[in-house]
Amino acid sequence: MTLRASLLVAAFSLCAFAADAGCAEHTVVRAGHLLEVETGKVLTDQAIGIEDGKIVSITPWNAAAAGTQVLDWSAYTVVPGLMDMHTHLADEGQSADPATPLKSNPGRDAFIGAKNARDTLRAGFTTVRDVGVFRGLADVTLRDAINAGLVPGPRMFVAGAYITISGGGGEITGLPAGTVVPPEFRLGVSNNEQEIREHVDYLLDHGADFIKVIATGAVLAAGTEPGQSEYTEAQIRAAVEEAKKHGTFVAAHAHGAEGIKRAVRAGVRSIEHGSLMDDESIALMKRYGTWLDADIYNGDYIDTVGRQAGWSEEIMRKNLETTDAQRQGFRKAVKAGVNISYGTDAGVYPHGDNARQFAYMVKYGMTPLQAIQSATIGSATLLGKEKELGSITVGKFADLVAVECDPLRDVECLREVRGVVKAGQLVSMD
Repeated sequence: MTLRASLLVAAFSLCAFAADAGCAEHTVVRAGHLLEVETGKVLTDQAIGIEDGKIVSITPWNAAAAGTQVLDWSAYTVVPGLMDMHTHLADEGQSADPATPLKSNPGRDAFIGAKNARDTLRAGFTTVRDVGVFRGLADVTLRDAINAGLVPGPRMFVAGAYITISGGGGEITGLPAGTVVPPEFRLGVSNNEQEIREHVDYLLDHGADFIKVIATGAVLAAGTEPGQSEYTEAQIRAAVEEAKKHGTFVAAHAHGAEGIKRAVRAGVRSIEHGSLMDDESIALMKRYGTWLDADIYNGDYIDTVGRQAGWSEEIMRKNLETTDAQRQGFRKAVKAGVNISYGTDAGVYPHGDNARQFAYMVKYGMTPLQAIQSATIGSATLLGKEKELGSITVGKFADLVAVECDPLRDVECLREVRGVVKAGQLVSMD
């Protein structure tokens, strides 16, 4: 970064958003190019006016009025803040030891979550949907710390815990005999409709934004099989109905085709993974308007790093059985016009490299614009926040990302972020 650019960043960061009456109330980001994600148009040399964290104007650039703070991104393409709908910020990453979550403590987990949140925000992801933690409600605590300004991080929408059967895909499994799992790791364990309703109410009453149901077994949970359903349609519907009473929705972890169909018919908002989807389940997602949130990069990371780090043979087998099938299903879902959001399962692989998946989505059937839309206006629509987030539009939050490239030509360049603004505030990249 040049000295001039450094001084501009410093001025924007220190003055534009201070409460000091001597600082300008109106700030401007000068965008060399601006991507309109709804249309795919790229506008040249634009001025994005910001007040109180929201966009108030978008006009061709002219010299700023005296006293206006300007962030000069004239050398960059500016895209909306990116959104990842499948993260695990508040947990330690995957390892060969299934007991890892039990060997930590709340204080240590808080520091881990703070680092993960910072890395995610610096990567240009200003909003995430965090889809479950082992230590119940740790994600609520992290979200609230970010909202209070105690730690830097993306805007978080959190699940609080997993609604899962005993020993199912959302439990800590594969432990040595006699291991006692503390209650805070089992807040969502539910084995019948009544327990599901009670635990949905508990999580939403204690700060969760939505509910995550584990409808099938999992690749990374020992003793479970991704293709095996773990809840009936009626049980998933109980979660959906209870969540609806609170004004929110259910996301369903579902690898197997039957589990996907049960979840879609029960009314879930999104299918997570969808690894073994068949033509019927794709058609059902299209018919019901259900979102597909498929982590199609993740299999390569597990296959490479998992082998190097000695992850179990069971995990490696299940990963091989689901990775290519998921990608071929994803290609079919794109062609069928299924709603597709951007979800990576960051937390299995290191946080901060969330943008790696864009190139995979293009490889498996999307245009670069469609891939970017999935991580902007598409994900905002999944959250029901399309009036506030997801595009560079007057009235929405000023979530902006600068890249030194044309992402419509080279979507991989979204991994090289030059600057981030979240709700009008410049993010420190140091």
